[in-house]
This record gives sequence, structure tokens and C-alpha cells, in this order.
Amino acid sequence: MQFTTRPTLQGTFGMVSTTHWLASQSAMAVLEDGGNAFDAAVAGAFVLHVVEPHLNGPAGEVPILLAPAGGAVRVLCGQGVAPAGAAPAHYRRLGLDLVPGTGPLAAAVPGAFDAWLLLLRDHGTKSLDDVLAYAIGYAEHGHPPVENVGAAVESVRRLFETEWTSSAQVYLPDGRAPRPGTLLRNPALAATWKRLLAETAGAGGREARIDAAREVWRTGFIAEALLRQSRRPTLDTSGERHTGTLTAADLAGWSATYETPVTYDWNGWTVCKAGPWSQGPVLLQQLALLPPRLPAPGSADYVHLLIENCKLAMADREAWYGDAAEVPLADLLSDAYNAGRRALVGERASYALRPGSPGGRAPRLPAHAHAHAPAGAAAGFDPMGAGEPT
Repeated sequence: MQFTTRPTLQGTFGMVSTTHWLASQSAMAVLEDGGNAFDAAVAGAFVLHVVEPHLNGPAGEVPILLAPAGGAVRVLCGQGVAPAGAAPAHYRRLGLDLVPGTGPLAAAVPGAFDAWLLLLRDHGTKSLDDVLAYAIGYAEHGHPPVENVGAAVESVRRLFETEWTSSAQVYLPDGRAPRPGTLLRNPALAATWKRLLAETAGAGGREARIDAAREVWRTGFIAEALLRQSRRPTLDTSGERHTGTLTAADLAGWSATYETPVTYDWNGWTVCKAGPWSQGPVLLQQLALLPPRLPAPGSADYVHLLIENCKLAMADREAWYGDAAEVPLADLLSDAYNAGRRALVGERASYALRPGSPGGRAPRLPAHAHAHAPAGAAAGFDPMGAGEPT
């Protein structure tokens, strides 16, 4: 007999699951107030931007899978594109052969905010004030931070104190990183959302108000702030200071879009994922690699099979996913291709990166796929550029 402290959760009204209890609680409050699942998702997402700032934010990106009642599954792409000026030639002129891992040169067009608002406009029922109220409250009045927030801030303390000083004002207000038992506030974010609501208050109905907010993000005071930050020379992992390539035209010209999901039928289910821009189809290929009969769940053979399949699918991701050319998904998910790939799984773990040749194409791996840490290098990632893998 097996015992667990995690019981099966069931409900007759609605359920919410997020990575932070305050976001789940906020989203559930929206449902209890008569909102639908899309309203709840948007409210919860904006709370996550406050309580898990080390993991996501409104200037990040988001892939959204949605299934409206009685409608087809759709993908909402909240992955912003690279700025028009972020061409290889630009980085080479700067003496760089890789895009720095931090700093404005690494920034794409922000996508999350527009995607969440597009979801709210097209599928939600609540007003912009309603869904932002929870995030504004926690940002303005504070919330108890989880330990990982403090650990993440400590890892970039020197960067915050010397380069991203406005971040230091929020996350190192007294020279100490956020810690459990205290309240973490983000008054700048609360003020931003309050100003957004004030500037769009006269826009008209619910949908017009949401579109007005999207326009403020792209061309208004928020866009201006994003551009000021991009134009400020900032130290990055190259060890030098650079400005970004983001322009007003980049911000104004992009918006989130709807797409058809990539699907794979497995064991009586149709599994849906966002496109290869999200790396989601890697999971579908792992399903395609499974043999008709699986070893006993939890056994050593079962774990070995799943891990080796994951390695093969990830190797194909490294060789074939990108936006410079069409990704051969039909071949990558085909039965014939995966039967051949499945035969590569032996009794021992493989240490090789082994991409395949879908449709007879020759795989091409980026240089970073062969990166290694030099002997004696310190463990971990240094945002100031020291000890980067070569």
C-alpha cells in the first residue's frame, strides 16, 4: 500500500493550479466572482509577475494553449520576435560571436503582456481593472517572498548594484535580498499598472479599453520606458557595456497571434503543443519515440527509456528548431523516422548528441551544442561575464 500527503483534488465548481499560492488564490477569487477560466488565468498571470519575479514578468514571453467550450484548441503566441536590428552582422561589428546571455542585446520584443490582454479581450468577461486589481494589491502592499526570490537576487546582486540600479531599489531596498518573514513590495510596478488604468479609463467599452492598454504598452509611456532601458549602455556577459537593438518600430509593429497547435495522437489522446518556437513539439516526439509496449512504470528500464528518448528528441531540437528555415515537423513526428530513432536506444546511457536526418536532410548543430566548462571553472552562471563556458 502506498501513502501520500498529496490527495487527489476534485471539485464541482472550478479549479486553479499555478506555481504560487497567491496567484492560485487570486485566480480562484476571479472564478468565485463570476469570471471565467480565461479571466482567472490572466489575473493569476499578473500576480505571478509580482510574486515570482525571478521566473517571469510582463516583458517576458508566454505560449498559451486554450480550449474554449465547444471550440477548437488554439495556440496564442506570446513570444516576441527579435528586433529588426538584431542581425548577425550587428553582433559581429561589436566583436561578438554569440548574443550575450544578459543585457539589452539579448532582449526580444516583449510578448507576455500583449498575449495576456488579447486572451482577456477575446475570451474573458472581466474588465481590465478587475484582473489587475490583485497584482496591484500585492505589488503595492507587499507579499511574503519565497526563498528562491532571495536566492535569485543574491546571484545577481553585483549586477543590480552596479548596472540595474532601479532593480536594486526594488529588490535590495535596505541592502538585503528579499527573505521569508518580511514583505516584498514593488511600488514601481503598482504605479505602472495604476497609470495604465488611468490613461485608458476613457477608452469606451471593455474590449476598447483592453486594446487601448495594448497600445499604451506598444507606443505609450511603457514603450518609452522600455526604449530608454534598451538605449542605456549596460554590462552584459561579454564583459563589456552595450546598448540594445530594440526600437519604437519593433514595439509598435508586433502583437500576439493565434495559431493552430502542433498535434500528435498517442494512446487514444490527441496531444497539443505550441509550435517549434516554443520547443513544445519536443514532447510530442518523445511520445512518438515510445515503443508499443512499455516497461513497468517506475522500473529502471522505464526510466532509462524515457531519458534516452528525451536525449534523442532534444538533439533534434538543437539541430532542427529555429526560425531561419522551416522546421520539418511532419518528418520529425512521422512513424518511420521515429522507428529508426527508437532503434538507437541501447542498454546503456548514451553520452553523445545524436540528431537525426528527417527527410534525408543533414543535421546542423550550433556551436554552443558542443560548449563545455573549462577545467577548474567555478560552477554556476555569472551575469557579469566571468567564467562563461567556452
